[in-house]
Amino acid sequence: MPRNLRVRIALVLVIVAASVWYLYPPKKTINLGLDLQGGIHLMLGVEADKHVASQTDRAAEDLKSALERKGIAVKRIARDGNTAIQVELASPQSWNDARTVVAEFATFERRDDDQAAGRFRLVMTDRYVRQLRDEAVRQGLETIRNRIDQFGVSEPTITRQGADQILIQLPGVQDPARAKALIGKTALLEFKLLDERTSPDQALAGQLPEGSEILYERQCGRDKKDGKAEVKKPVVVQKRTLLTGSELTDARVAADPNSMGNWQVSITFTATGGRIFGEVTEQNVGRRLAIVLDSTVCSSPRINERIPGGHAVITGQFTAEDAQDLAIVLRAGALPAPVVILEERTVGPSLGADSIRQGLIAISGSALVVFVFMLFYYRLSGLVADVALGLNLLILFACMAAINATLTLPGLAGIALTIGMAVDTNILIFERIREEMRVGKTPRAAIEAGFRRALRTIVDTHLTVMGTAVILLSFGTSSVKGFGVSLFIGLGASLFTAYFFTRLLFDLLYMGRRKVETISI
Repeated sequence: MPRNLRVRIALVLVIVAASVWYLYPPKKTINLGLDLQGGIHLMLGVEADKHVASQTDRAAEDLKSALERKGIAVKRIARDGNTAIQVELASPQSWNDARTVVAEFATFERRDDDQAAGRFRLVMTDRYVRQLRDEAVRQGLETIRNRIDQFGVSEPTITRQGADQILIQLPGVQDPARAKALIGKTALLEFKLLDERTSPDQALAGQLPEGSEILYERQCGRDKKDGKAEVKKPVVVQKRTLLTGSELTDARVAADPNSMGNWQVSITFTATGGRIFGEVTEQNVGRRLAIVLDSTVCSSPRINERIPGGHAVITGQFTAEDAQDLAIVLRAGALPAPVVILEERTVGPSLGADSIRQGLIAISGSALVVFVFMLFYYRLSGLVADVALGLNLLILFACMAAINATLTLPGLAGIALTIGMAVDTNILIFERIREEMRVGKTPRAAIEAGFRRALRTIVDTHLTVMGTAVILLSFGTSSVKGFGVSLFIGLGASLFTAYFFTRLLFDLLYMGRRKVETISI
């Protein structure tokens, strides 16, 4: 046997062995898409206007601080709508000094000036509003992706749709309610001091100081743990946020040593956050510090001493699952704006199983028809094409397993199309061999010429369609991408099997024999 032939046989054997290895369950398996294994489909709407409003609130606080640093007293400063700040100076005589400070806030424009009364209005520029709305969606998408990655969903689809929507598909999720809670939780963690000079009753009666607000304290996790009515206690806290979850580096679950069966979340701050937390606790010994999660006070412990080291604990009536979910959202970061579920669909595993069964029936049926036709029409050469087709499918599935690709229902359609194109490639080669034999060439010469002259056409057609598959992968939706993946890989396998492997089988059948008078084609 020629050395070249031995090398080609060895190459095929290596590829077959590698394909079997990747398809063997302990190594890797093919991920199934939402339409094949079930899961949830969510369309989320990002409330970007609330992100704009929060940035306006922050700008109002920054402006107040900047004016006070310049010695300019402020009678009133508050957000007006989502994009405007209403400012009233304590003394109109400080008007010019205030204008100098306001000029530093380049993302706002001053309007409705009333110098005599010391009042003016700042309005956020349209360009900055658009930037903030886009930022809310982009950051929200990345935050949700980080949460889902930590949640452990295999091959999720998370993409932006339109101006302010996010499409999420989570295959194989068995607990949709938990997944939705994890995705939708804003997870804004804040540390604020309690306003212990104002009682909740006074605040509810309308005697609420300007720098304070009413929040409600409850045992975080209780509403998930049992079906009892949720008990909320009003708490008066200072509006000023001393520290936020943006300064976290880690959040871990641990058993609550003070409550049997409950869990807590231990958080670790960055170096900057640890320094701020140490200063806050040192300067406010004896006062109560509220730990606020999504505008709900989880706990409000009294500060007994300075807390160094940058560590804190969030306690409540957490189950292990509740605490784990909270740790996930804290590590992933807070959503810049709340999200609402606009559309929800749940695909059951039984429906996915039906799709798999019907898809396999379609592929098996088409493969069987092709197998019989090739065997009947091209005889022994048809059998060679059928063996090559089997290897094609083996390589296709193995490649999908190797790259951890997701098989979807459109992907099954791509596989069916691959079967047709793979056989069509063999038909091109066989018809060229027939033409060469009709002009009087010997079987060996006909085989050589048939493969050589069909090669260019085969490469052109395959590369053209593979280019189309790349476009589908780059710009298509999730279902279109599933089609593109199977089509691209299938055509690549077809180039190898229909030309290289088929040629190897022809060489083994005909080229090694001393005398060949005819070809079974």
